[in-house]
Amino acid sequence: MKVGLYFDLRVPPGSGLDPARVYAHTLEMCEEAERAGLDSVWVSEHHAFDDGYLPQPLTFAAAIAARTRRVRIGTALIVAPLHSTVEIAEQAAVADLVSDGRLELGLGAGYRQAEFDLFGADHAGRFGTLARQVPDLRELWSGRVTPRPVQSPIPIWLGSGSPNGARRTGRLGADLLFLNPDLLPAYRQGRAEAGLDPSGGRMGGPFFALPSEDPERDWADTAPYITYQQNSYRRHTDVGRSAGGQRPFDPDAGRQRPLSRPGAFWFDTPENLATRLRAWLADTPVDTVFLWASVGGMPEPMVERNVELIARRLAPLLREDHRG
Repeated sequence: MKVGLYFDLRVPPGSGLDPARVYAHTLEMCEEAERAGLDSVWVSEHHAFDDGYLPQPLTFAAAIAARTRRVRIGTALIVAPLHSTVEIAEQAAVADLVSDGRLELGLGAGYRQAEFDLFGADHAGRFGTLARQVPDLRELWSGRVTPRPVQSPIPIWLGSGSPNGARRTGRLGADLLFLNPDLLPAYRQGRAEAGLDPSGGRMGGPFFALPSEDPERDWADTAPYITYQQNSYRRHTDVGRSAGGQRPFDPDAGRQRPLSRPGAFWFDTPENLATRLRAWLADTPVDTVFLWASVGGMPEPMVERNVELIARRLAPLLREDHRG
């Protein structure tokens, strides 16, 4: 199992953080992830968040590529139906060239109506749009757009938490970017329907957890950042809906919630996190997991401590054969 880090580059209102410094420090942490032996770094996409959530992940992926030499660089996710397929193909090719073939292209259908309104994109038809974009990207990379990427083709992951989405991912021959053993049968069914080896493909995704050497001591300092992050997602999800108002996030309940349920965020020792994740995944053939390195505008010392502890203590445990 490969282990990586996840960044969203938030600058919460009133935090006093300098956005330019947040970007610079994140690049430093990507360099540190490589030095510490981690396998990947991942960035995501959202638009019009009041905390400046990263809106252009492929631009930042190219910046990471210029500062690193080995670590894989992933997007988790690009909201593909918001963008022209040609635009995604060209930007991904450039990032792949700058990285010398280290890009992992994660795509999703999106869900926020406000983002589709901002781009003038079709929210109702987003799943069909995404399904067309995957084969079109592969065709574009074969020579219709230039320059061609280093990888032929760039690996494509699709993020979906439903059985229908997992089956669609399998039919498209993409990797499944969602950690949930319950989705594996649907994913393999989709691959079989497409004439692909059902046991092929990859499963990976974000592990909503953070390690601590002393969880009870550190929880009071960490919980406010996790709470802010989760409530921000809920608040921005409701924007544009006629009936919003989700319940506020309960961080103590999130520590105990199964990872398959929304709002789960585990906080425990590296050993306990590894044991819990291993038990949950059982014999699921997971290729990659990545953890939040910075959550909800954490200060730099806390981010650096997360990166160090993930690399030094948690990653070696997760790399062990979790099926054993």
